Amino acid sequence: MAAVDSELGETVAALTADDLEPAGRRQLLSRLVADIRRRGLGQMFKPKAAVRWMADVVAEVAPHVPVRDIETLRRHFPGLNDDDLAERLVRNAARSTAGIGAAGGGVASIEWIAPPTLLSAPILLGAETVAVVAIELKLVGELHEIYGQPIQGSLGQRAAGLIQAWSQQRGVNPLVPGVGVATVLGTAARRELQNSLLKRFGRSLTTLGPMLTGAAVAGYLNRRATRNLGEHISKDLRKAHRKALEG
Repeated sequence: MAAVDSELGETVAALTADDLEPAGRRQLLSRLVADIRRRGLGQMFKPKAAVRWMADVVAEVAPHVPVRDIETLRRHFPGLNDDDLAERLVRNAARSTAGIGAAGGGVASIEWIAPPTLLSAPILLGAETVAVVAIELKLVGELHEIYGQPIQGSLGQRAAGLIQAWSQQRGVNPLVPGVGVATVLGTAARRELQNSLLKRFGRSLTTLGPMLTGAAVAGYLNRRATRNLGEHISKDLRKAHRKALEG
């Protein structure tokens, strides 16, 4: 199981890259589907259990999400001020999650041809949802870097901060001491994460539309949701950053 866990983390981390070609994204998503098949097949057929299972997977992969620090971001995107850099990252993340929707549609079109169809569909939806959330967690972390509020602490504490910010669509409150992922996800924040995942899981159902139509709709909805998330968190962090500078 440890080897499978490692493979899952590596696959999800690779899927968060903002320069993936469509073929590479589809290949990684297919690998993620295979990883999920090995781990939680039975859970994916019960909606409530599936959401709980995805919450556990998100908590597990969150520490592996490769958040770039501000120095790395400046090297990758030279000449941009804070707001322009944030907008670039939001746009790139939205394009990546749209690509996940398109890739999911492509994988689905193949899976529908080969039986058993009903065995594949829930797993594909779970894989797409986890991949989209990972991309958005990376965006959340990097927006905090841009506005001078990097998420601090151990790997577990930073992962918990990312998950909380993603669920609430707000910046992490630096006055609240960080705690481990297990502690955070054992409280009301776990229900909040599950509710957010349920919305994303429902949106992923569009992947199973007729071939490219499903892919196009999924891509559009993913792009819109990621952009909304990025804009909400950017606005929150920008406000806090300006208050800190004025204070």
